[in-house]
Amino acid sequence: MSSLALYRRYRPETFAEVIGQEHVTDPLQQALRNNRVNHAYLFSGPRGCGKTTSARILARCLNCEEGPTPTPCGKCQSCVDLARNGRGSIDVIEIDAASHGGVDDARELREKAFFGPAGSRYKIYIIDEAHMVTSAGFNALLKVVEEPPEHLKFIFATTEPEKVIGTIRSRTHHYPFRLVPPGTLRDYLAEVCGQEDIPVEDGVLPLVVRAGAGSVRDSMSVMDQLLAGAGADGVTYAMATALLGYTDGSLLDSIVEAFASGDGAAAFEVVERVIEGGNDPRRFVADLLERLRDLVILAAVPDAGEKGLIDAPADVVERMTAQASVFGAAELSRAADLVNTGLTEMRGATSPRLQLELICARVLLPAAYGDERSVQARLDRLERGAGAALLGGASGAVGAGGMSGGAAPGGGPGVAPVVSSGGGPAAGYVPGPEAHPPMPAAG
Repeated sequence: MSSLALYRRYRPETFAEVIGQEHVTDPLQQALRNNRVNHAYLFSGPRGCGKTTSARILARCLNCEEGPTPTPCGKCQSCVDLARNGRGSIDVIEIDAASHGGVDDARELREKAFFGPAGSRYKIYIIDEAHMVTSAGFNALLKVVEEPPEHLKFIFATTEPEKVIGTIRSRTHHYPFRLVPPGTLRDYLAEVCGQEDIPVEDGVLPLVVRAGAGSVRDSMSVMDQLLAGAGADGVTYAMATALLGYTDGSLLDSIVEAFASGDGAAAFEVVERVIEGGNDPRRFVADLLERLRDLVILAAVPDAGEKGLIDAPADVVERMTAQASVFGAAELSRAADLVNTGLTEMRGATSPRLQLELICARVLLPAAYGDERSVQARLDRLERGAGAALLGGASGAVGAGGMSGGAAPGGGPGVAPVVSSGGGPAAGYVPGPEAHPPMPAAG
């Protein structure tokens, strides 16, 4: 098997193979069909989204013997030289502006640019990391970019187009690239894994897509690392979570269930497991926030999994749907806000474990806060506890006073107030805003 990196082995050779950039590739192909190709282009966008690859494809389309054409033949000498593993063409010059961005480099380029191509239709300069060219370098290039000879084309690629001076930008056709959507990227990775003939467990690809953050090259690098370490059973979910540093789903399930039931012992036990397992508390909090985000969406849109709003396997979506149904809307929103605030506070914290435990305590104790969101969360718990008490009362014995003896799950704020023998609240009971006034005694 080739040791070539995965993103190089599957680098697109035509515009049709470029994924997630149809807003750029379609107009470029139409311009080639109409023979209205500009003399200078500016490709901008995040790293690893196809700027330099598209520049090479455009050069291939322009110098194909059948071109300019949106579909290079792949058989002529120019197409072969500019193919994925080709030897390169003397008429297509790639320059890394990070190391060749000075005024002397620009002057040398300008002097050589007026010589015609050796054997192709056009001489094409692909200037990568164009934002690294100095102002003096751009000014030295300005005249040749503004009025180049007919055989000359420029393609600038940059992640920071605002650093390209305005006089250069105004003389180019600017095409902004963007990050690839998760669904498109996941399907592409699945196709690559199929071609590599290595099995991948459900749940791995969403982790890779998340690690790649919309960058095809970054996602392919992560996938390459996982495939390189795959055993006889392929890439497993446990292997991916361990290697990428993500939290195992069982830990997230446990702490979410602890929050739902108000079980402090279970929540802090999960914290202990996180620390003992060598997991980074900050990563755990970030993953917990991601899980709460999914639960908020599922609570609002029950079929979010089918609509593609949540990127997870069907069994995980089903489990999260059951978790979301246990919470009230205010509880979920409040928990997500507290975890988000805690994640911000953890940056630079000297004791991440302490911060994680404080986050759990805040989520578990809405009664300790008097803000509106906390009061609504307490009401959600009371309603859930009342529903459980009614169900228990319907199936169990009813006490002499007409009240069932059941308590809310978890012993949280949903527990019914204890009534003393005198008909009033028991000692130590402090009525909250949700408590009802006591009924007057019978005459």
